[in-house]
Amino acid sequence: MHLIQESRLSLDQPAVSVLPRFLDPLMSRVTIRHLLAHSSGLADYHPYYLNLRQVPLTERREQLETMLTQERLSCVPGRQVLYSDMGFMILRWIIETISGQRLDQLLSEFLYHPLGLEHLYFIDLEQHAYIGNIAATELCVWRNSLIKGRVHDDNAFIMGGIDGHAGLFGSAADVARLISVLLSDSRGQSEQSFFNSNLIQVFWSRQTPSGRALGFDMPSADGASCGHFFPKTSVGHLGYTGTSFWIDPEQSIFIVLLTNRVHPSRYNVGIRRFRPQIHNEIMINMSLSV
Repeated sequence: MHLIQESRLSLDQPAVSVLPRFLDPLMSRVTIRHLLAHSSGLADYHPYYLNLRQVPLTERREQLETMLTQERLSCVPGRQVLYSDMGFMILRWIIETISGQRLDQLLSEFLYHPLGLEHLYFIDLEQHAYIGNIAATELCVWRNSLIKGRVHDDNAFIMGGIDGHAGLFGSAADVARLISVLLSDSRGQSEQSFFNSNLIQVFWSRQTPSGRALGFDMPSADGASCGHFFPKTSVGHLGYTGTSFWIDPEQSIFIVLLTNRVHPSRYNVGIRRFRPQIHNEIMINMSLSV
């Protein structure tokens, strides 16, 4: 959003215009919009870490980028929707190429620091593993440890903790503060606006055929994780470890839910039942209190 607002990138710009190294000819048809809406045709996931953990840390970034350029699309871009970690790894690469800054540094300088968000950050594992007041996640077999203060995602971990698809830590209060800023900017009500209201509306619009917004999820027709009471115009996002937020822009209502559902094992999927229930309960209680 920041780069688009500065006219340094556009939604319908092909990814190869920034990163020309992709081998699959179909990649020439993949746009920034496709990547944000998960309709690029890229696969959902690949365990790059299995090979990268054998590579010296200083060489892993280049090795990962080479492997991303070798990926083959499963279908024509824009035809199907599949949530893709790889798409957001490529978006990170694009952002860093255009900005000349690492993703975490750009976010801190442009957004987190000016907003005073001291508890929203990536943890650079090349520097240190921050323990602090952070919930533990999984007892990881291949890392032979309980993960705490380190990114849970295997691919992001092997890359040092920072990537486009995983690695962000935050408190509920700071996530709420960031969402409040987005809501204020979307209505043109901020004294210090970070994002143009029209641009936010574009990003929060349902895309065809994906049914998602750009970089955000939207309620599905059946079994939406936000429950029954968020309207279809709502936007949100889920994190694999049990984190989520949902926003109702019409009523300026949002719910932030941060759990560690993968503790001690990722095979606990009870949150699929819990998420909609807790959202329903909160929304019912809010309507009763008005």
